[in-house]
Amino acid sequence: MTTTLIIGGAAPATTGYVHDICARALAQLRARGSRIVLTDTAENLAAGPELVRLADEVGELDFTDADACVAWARARAEREPIEAVLAFREYAVVAAAEVAAALGLPGNPPEAVRRVRTKDVCREYLRERGFRQPALRLCASAAEAEEFHRSVGGTVIVKPRSGSSSEGVQQVDDPAGIAAAFAQARDEDGHALVETFVSGPEFSVEGIITSGSPQVLAVTGKQVVGTSFVECGHTMPAPIAPEDTDAITEEVANALRALGLRHGLFHVECWLTDQGVVLGELHVRQGGDWIHAMVEWTRPGLELYGSWLDDLLGRPVQLPAAARGAATRFLTPPPGTVDSVRGWAELAARPEVLAASCELAPGTEIRPIASNLERYGVVVVGTAEPEAAGPLADKLLAELDIRLR
Repeated sequence: MTTTLIIGGAAPATTGYVHDICARALAQLRARGSRIVLTDTAENLAAGPELVRLADEVGELDFTDADACVAWARARAEREPIEAVLAFREYAVVAAAEVAAALGLPGNPPEAVRRVRTKDVCREYLRERGFRQPALRLCASAAEAEEFHRSVGGTVIVKPRSGSSSEGVQQVDDPAGIAAAFAQARDEDGHALVETFVSGPEFSVEGIITSGSPQVLAVTGKQVVGTSFVECGHTMPAPIAPEDTDAITEEVANALRALGLRHGLFHVECWLTDQGVVLGELHVRQGGDWIHAMVEWTRPGLELYGSWLDDLLGRPVQLPAAARGAATRFLTPPPGTVDSVRGWAELAARPEVLAASCELAPGTEIRPIASNLERYGVVVVGTAEPEAAGPLADKLLAELDIRLR
């Protein structure tokens, strides 16, 4: 029996897709006969007792503290060998890479993971190797950000250096608006990224690296809300021409190789422009927003986390072919006070619905949505026909009657 260490693998049920990721992963690892050591913060472990019950051993760890995770793992490995290390969260991937390296286990090189996690460093690394990237600057002040905006002209995007979930991301057309956006995006060191706006449809690319080679499992069409870039919809497969899918797939796979990534799941954002594919942010984890469930639905029999473990242990990995469609749509109503919500029970009961949640009720105060953490509900659908998922999700959302006072 092998022992697998999971760093940051618990979450309360209220977290929706995060909890589902943890539950699927634990179930898939157990089905492969692995002994599971589950670590997370005391708060997350206490909030996810049903996940803790799936583990053989539990440890309290701050998954954002790589040094502490390495020290804990070394002490644990002295008692019994650990054969594999996994992490599903954005803020846990560095710790997982460091732990795997410290224990001499297969994993992504820590320097490669840190590079990917630091957006400006990753952008420049890829640009130097011939990949299309937005022009950008790491700015230490609003004045520097405004100067960069004036130098490049047009529209720019202001964002945190290493954030996620679209938190703090703002589109700025006029340099006069830079100061407010910079204040929202800057990190604890006072820095924020400013990059040129890329015009063109946006996509994400989902996949897994097996035997050191990136395997693209899906190209996903993305919809966003206004200028905040909060995601309000995903469609899988993206409704684009086969040659466009091929171009995106090739560019992403080449970038992952160039970055030195060797194992695990990936989620890469990109645009399709007149000049070709422009790469956005890269992540050494699965996509959020139920994308993991969409990928597994579209490829019947696929187990993302079980396949990841198989690769780490040197076992052969068989990836089922894509055969179905999936789509996610989020509830993003305009600001106001909810008077009534009609049709939700009927929507959630549809057989095509894979997951659904609604946080709207009479009296709910709806505020402007500034990040992926502030949306008001979701519906995820799966269809037998690949092209049917997006239209069905749109239809179900249009039939939902949300009335404001």
